[in-house]
Amino acid sequence: MSEGNRRVGSGIAGLDQAIDQFRLGDNVVWQVDTIENYRYVVEPYVKQARKDNRNLIYIRFGLHEPVIEETEDIRVYEVSPEGGFEDFATRIHTIIREEGVKAFYVFDCLTDLLKFWYSDLMIGNFFTVTCPFLFTLDTIAYFALRRNVHTYDTIARIRETTQILLDLYEVEEEYYIHPLKVWQRYSPTMFLPHKITETGCVSITSSAETAELLSNMVFGSERMDYWNMTVSRARETLAGGDTQEKEEAKRLLAALLIGSDSRMFSMCLQCFRLEDLLKIASREIGSGYIGGKSAGMLLARRILTRGQENREYFQPLLEAHDSYYLGSDVFYTYIVQNGLWELRMKQKTKEGYFACAEELREKLSRGKFHESIEKQFIHMLEYFGQSPIIVRSSSLQEDSFGNAFAGKYESVFCPNQGTPEDRLENFENAVRRVYASTMNMDALHYRQNRGLAWKDEQMAILIQRVSGDYYGDYFFPHTAGVGNSSNLYVYEPGIDMDAGMLRLVFGLGTRAVDRVIGDYVKIVTLDDPMRRPLMSSEEEIRYSQHKADVLNLSRNCLETIDLEDAVKLDMKTDLRLFGEKDPETARRLREMGRDDSKAPFVLNFRRMLSGTRFPEVMQKAMSVLSEKYRYPVDIEFTANFQRDGSFKFNLLQCRPLQTRGLGKTVALPETVDPDQCLFCSRGNFMGGNVRLPIRYVVLVKTLPYLNLPEREKYTVARRIGILNGLLKGKQAMLIGPGRWGTTTPSLGVPVNFTELCNMTVMCELSYREKGVAPELSYGSHFFQDIVETGIFYAALFREREGVVYHEEYLMRQDNLVRQFMPKEEGAEEVIGVYETPGLQVYSDITRQMVLCAPDCREQNTVKP
Repeated sequence: MSEGNRRVGSGIAGLDQAIDQFRLGDNVVWQVDTIENYRYVVEPYVKQARKDNRNLIYIRFGLHEPVIEETEDIRVYEVSPEGGFEDFATRIHTIIREEGVKAFYVFDCLTDLLKFWYSDLMIGNFFTVTCPFLFTLDTIAYFALRRNVHTYDTIARIRETTQILLDLYEVEEEYYIHPLKVWQRYSPTMFLPHKITETGCVSITSSAETAELLSNMVFGSERMDYWNMTVSRARETLAGGDTQEKEEAKRLLAALLIGSDSRMFSMCLQCFRLEDLLKIASREIGSGYIGGKSAGMLLARRILTRGQENREYFQPLLEAHDSYYLGSDVFYTYIVQNGLWELRMKQKTKEGYFACAEELREKLSRGKFHESIEKQFIHMLEYFGQSPIIVRSSSLQEDSFGNAFAGKYESVFCPNQGTPEDRLENFENAVRRVYASTMNMDALHYRQNRGLAWKDEQMAILIQRVSGDYYGDYFFPHTAGVGNSSNLYVYEPGIDMDAGMLRLVFGLGTRAVDRVIGDYVKIVTLDDPMRRPLMSSEEEIRYSQHKADVLNLSRNCLETIDLEDAVKLDMKTDLRLFGEKDPETARRLREMGRDDSKAPFVLNFRRMLSGTRFPEVMQKAMSVLSEKYRYPVDIEFTANFQRDGSFKFNLLQCRPLQTRGLGKTVALPETVDPDQCLFCSRGNFMGGNVRLPIRYVVLVKTLPYLNLPEREKYTVARRIGILNGLLKGKQAMLIGPGRWGTTTPSLGVPVNFTELCNMTVMCELSYREKGVAPELSYGSHFFQDIVETGIFYAALFREREGVVYHEEYLMRQDNLVRQFMPKEEGAEEVIGVYETPGLQVYSDITRQMVLCAPDCREQNTVKP
């Protein structure tokens, strides 16, 4: 297209004269004092577009009066910004795409978006992603900003992106324009102020006239971001406002930090004071929401210290926290600044949801941060000095009622050693890893399976000081773990479900929340903390923790060390709180005349559980929290002890524990013929009272699997994933040796949770001869997935009295695995798929009994 054909008139002769007309593709931004001023330039532009038979579109979103009054021949789109930046920007992009090339637009004043988003940063982001799209379609678009409202950084971003930026002044009913940027046009007087006349414009070249015009304008004053202004006004309200004003300020801050459309919001309004929210806001980097994990942690701490009784009990026991929060707006700014918005929009489509994820994940992991954000990073790192910190995901949907997102996103330890430049680089890499983890396959499958794929999922970040102390070159807490206020996994009769349970480790809590390490943790039933599962002393050693996760400060990394090396360090408290030399081994060594100090150290936490208030405090904390939540809760914690045995605990996380409830009592059939029963066990199951029909059983055959080379065990896991997809909705039960979901194939089958998420029932089998045993990993991320998905779980310890397992029941059926996977050669040697019409799984919580047998409705039932 020739230059002449690209020229477009503005409808104002003087403006056309001053800037040599518009060009197709121009975005035109007006800085004005009033909406009336904006209307002054919009009306002739619309009139000219009508005259030229242009496709004229009005994007209406502001709270101000419409800038176009007569809209009969104009397509008007009313787009609400209340859904947030991503929803708004996506809908605008859809309109622009559908309207196509050479459309002429009028947008409402962008400043009004502040009343919805409270963030200059996001207005800059919106313009940055919208302006280039309009440019590529040869459109003309009018935008307005109120003068002296936005930060200089926001104006600079808009100036950099737009093609034309003009100041519009009204002085004594005369209008003046001052072009600040006109892309690819120039004249000796173009960037001078111009007075608009009826026939054209007059350039103001005289220094006296220019000074007289501009001297009345306000320049150079400090401009505070709208978010900071809102916080500042709330602080003034706290100091001098009345009760109603304080309540309104609290509600506004809670909505901006936590979000107003959630159950958490109402709880926060009940528990937080205005001063609490102001303290949170003062420690936020950027703006936007702090996310579910941060909100849950803060709310739980507030609940424990709210009210005189709780405050007097918990305040002396609770470690202080000084966390920072990376606001969700920073996540969007990162995406926009690194040119990833279009790719993100493609990934948000059905076609691109998985197809574009890996490219987006890779690019998210190597982007750059906005200069203003990086300055705040530096300030925060100066505050922490060389104390270790952890960078944790805190997305909008995370840790909420209904969606835990347990383990789906990254958390990254930063030992925080080295020069300030090194520490900044390591911290930024940690943030990048968390951002990139939004595109992890597990997270994508989780969102898809729970109907969240198309919902706004912004990533905020929680930055916490690592709880613990220095022990030589290492840093770690004495103990850490996961707690559940409701014990859903009762492994023997007599356990009080409502007393709760802990999953306890020595060192960092990573071993408590992950099910991927070839090691064991301490399970504590809080109704009787000293309760021990029936096992020999050898088994107690085998099924205890043998390694500890620590931060190695000399190497500046997370490291796993042998427990025997850890306990040689000065623990700064009585080591016997956590364990002891195995007395049986020590006795045998003495009998042989050998040094009994060579006996292994066994982590059993007996003195800690019997001689300190720790179990009482943890049970009370979870009881108080679940009562306030009106829901079972799941917490993460650490505890550190003094030389006198006193301790403090740190509450790192709290979220609703997703559970479907116990259900009504089920009558169990009386299976007279044991050969007709697939399995039966007392205890060691989870999922409530159930009666579940099973149409298919998928079996990983124990010995053939355990005898495979390690590489082929991964092949088995992938095949289970294929069957999981094929059997979706077909009431399938999965049975296999050891632990499902481990990353250590010698301990079980290394599937991802998404490779078994469609199963109705999941069973783990023991095989003592090969050292393989079930472990629910109570409280781990894998456990959370099982509970949240509603999969019934059973652990079958075949060597224990009262446990029946008849694999022969399945062997009498045809193996259908090749029908499901005809291309998987040799699959039938290790995997069996059996059709089992009439098979049922029954469980009774009260009697602690689980049974899998054919449907026996006509038979007598087992009497209570």
